[in-house]
Amino acid sequence: MEPWGRIGIGILELIASVLILIPRTTGYGALLGMGLMAGAIYFHLTKLGILFDGDAVLFIYAVIVFISCAILTFFYRSKILSLIRQ
Repeated sequence: MEPWGRIGIGILELIASVLILIPRTTGYGALLGMGLMAGAIYFHLTKLGILFDGDAVLFIYAVIVFISCAILTFFYRSKILSLIRQ
C-alpha cells in the first residue's frame, strides 16, 4: 500500500474530520471515521501488532477514535437512517 494507500487513507481521515466538524454532516463523518478506525484496529490486531515500533499509542488512539465515532453515530442515527430511506 505504500505510499499511495497511506496517502489515500490520510485524505479519507481528513474528509471524515471535516465532516464531523460541520453540524449538518456530523453523522456521516462519524460513520466514515468509524469505518476507517475499524480497518486500523483490524490491521493492528492481525498484521501490525498492538505494539507498533515499540509503542501501543497508535492502537490506543484508533480505539479511542472508534469509540468516539460510535457514540456520534448513535446520537446522529436518525440523520444517517434518513439517508438510507431516501
